[in-house]
Amino acid sequence: MSRVTFAALFIAAAVILTGCQGGPGPSASPSGPGTTPAPTLSVSVPAPSATPTAVAGVYKPADSKGKAENVPVPVMPELAKENSKAGLEAFIGYWYATYSYAIETGDLTAWRNITNMAIPVAIAHNDSVRLNYIEGRWMAGGRLVTPRVDVTWNSNPDRIQSAKVQVIQEAIQYYDAGGTKGQADSAATNTADAVFAKYGDGWQVTDYGSIVG
Repeated sequence: MSRVTFAALFIAAAVILTGCQGGPGPSASPSGPGTTPAPTLSVSVPAPSATPTAVAGVYKPADSKGKAENVPVPVMPELAKENSKAGLEAFIGYWYATYSYAIETGDLTAWRNITNMAIPVAIAHNDSVRLNYIEGRWMAGGRLVTPRVDVTWNSNPDRIQSAKVQVIQEAIQYYDAGGTKGQADSAATNTADAVFAKYGDGWQVTDYGSIVG
């Protein structure tokens, strides 16, 4: 099995946060559960969160007795469909919500649909969730929130846009079939990420990675 924390799974990628604007910026590089939490990003307004749909039954988070039940499905806000700075902020919140949903359920469909699945880091995240939900396995915890998003908006709306995102993730417990403990728990993390996205028929994340330095 492999760990599913966003920080631990980032693969070194040659991405520069402000590269699309022609200037230098912090590079994305690997980090892990033992690294120092990233500093809080400075932005005045938190990104809009994805609104979950109502589901039949009472939501029950996963624990040692079994998988999560009746997990609300994230719904893309209307604002996230706009090719604008505010639209990208809303979309990024939704993008992380779809991965948080995948961690709780093993269902990566929504996240994959809005992610460039050709990049190594996306392949790693996809495989990590999948491997932790085969042969009766599951995870508890690991939910993600993105309290702050700082979009660097390019005046040309056809260009790749970039953002800094504060990502807080709960600790994760891993369970094998029958409820026996699997691999060692992953600690909670508070990291700063670089996210790149391009607008076509809608937004798609084209690359992403952790910010260091």
